[in-house]
Amino acid sequence: MKVVVPAGELKTRAETKLADLQHKVRLNGFRPGKVPLAHVRQLYGRSVMAEVVEQAVNETSAQAMADRKERPALQPGIKLPEDQATVQRIIEGETDLEYTMSFEILPKIELADLKAISLEKEIAEPSGEDIAKQIGLLRQGNLSYETKDGPAADGDRLIIDFKGSIGGEAFEGGTGEDAYVVIGSKRFIPGFEEKLVGMKAGEERTIQVTFPEDYQAKNLAGQDADFAIKVKEVAAPGEAPADEDFAKSLGVESFEKLEEAVKSQLQRELDNATKTRLKRLLLDALNERHSFELPPSLTEAEFEGVWRNVTRSLEQSKNSFEDEGTTEEKAREEYRKIAERRVRLGLVLSEIGNENQIRITDEEMRRAMFDRARQFPGQEREVIEFYRKNPNAVNELRAPVYEEKVINFALELVKLDEKKVTPKELMELVAGQEREQALLAGGEHDHEHDHECGPDCDHDH
Repeated sequence: MKVVVPAGELKTRAETKLADLQHKVRLNGFRPGKVPLAHVRQLYGRSVMAEVVEQAVNETSAQAMADRKERPALQPGIKLPEDQATVQRIIEGETDLEYTMSFEILPKIELADLKAISLEKEIAEPSGEDIAKQIGLLRQGNLSYETKDGPAADGDRLIIDFKGSIGGEAFEGGTGEDAYVVIGSKRFIPGFEEKLVGMKAGEERTIQVTFPEDYQAKNLAGQDADFAIKVKEVAAPGEAPADEDFAKSLGVESFEKLEEAVKSQLQRELDNATKTRLKRLLLDALNERHSFELPPSLTEAEFEGVWRNVTRSLEQSKNSFEDEGTTEEKAREEYRKIAERRVRLGLVLSEIGNENQIRITDEEMRRAMFDRARQFPGQEREVIEFYRKNPNAVNELRAPVYEEKVINFALELVKLDEKKVTPKELMELVAGQEREQALLAGGEHDHEHDHECGPDCDHDH
């Protein structure tokens, strides 16, 4: 499209701004509000006209699309005059501003009838065995330890001092005092806990272990290390009995109430799994029922994002496409289809939302912001302040909230046939979906929390 803004209109806008500036500007030698307009024009005319041109482009480009009722796939590309002589005449208000704008139009989407979609809703309830197992885990997590005189065995808790060294040199994070170690907990690097078996309180020993090849601290990965150990205390675990006292130690008034609370928690987890499964089935159904030409720019942008994740994941794992049983050409084809699915579903969900006037309320956005902030304990205020100052970041929060609202709306309309399954069957179905989701995400991993640490840092970050 070609857009023309008359020189007279630009000049009028500029003169209005200059007149307003005349009453506000403060210059040496002039009283406030008494600076001659000609002097203001001489000092600020070019910058004011540049501001006017920018504002005019923003307004007229938006108006041009509104007049034509166009829906761009991405922000339009604006091409302004590049010839310096032309630019000079525009700035001086001697010629019209002419620019071109180009954009891809969103396709017209004929939405499928949501009421004609049938989905199977798998539901599950926790069994008595599941509840007992969960209470057993609670009991294991609330063990009481009693000091003993004998040698340490599997499951015992030790209090130790340790000093680590590699080739006789101490390393950062390799020293600790009064550290708690539960043998068999696998909280320390492989081999560390096992070599404490048999030690007694007051005993000292030097053990040799090897840091894993994939250890977070790269300078320690694969290295052989010596740890000088001093045991200060050995304590044996005493399992908490499943009785009223145990329930009360957890803040519950009776063991029966504890069982009810555990059952409710397990049911919530199963209900969430059902919802996750149902959401994927709905997206699959929507993808199958809609076919239209996708905007190339959107598809390419989505593919580039997915492909970056894929290649980054391969680099981090030091693998190749051949190691994954494919070729780069086949992988590109596969992930392009994934990108196309994402774009197609995004447009369909957006169309469902537009057609049914689904909107995100301020309260929903506030809730999303606070939910996000709670993921950073101790930094909640900084996170909220960040979102308040960064509209683009808020938009990133808005997208998943909007998608969830549209999906919930759609699920109210589709036909659902309930099918009872076992908790294990339901979780296996969801696990299968999650593996697919990892594939869709290109195998992206979170490495933000990698840092150097000692023998107790082998747990997942």
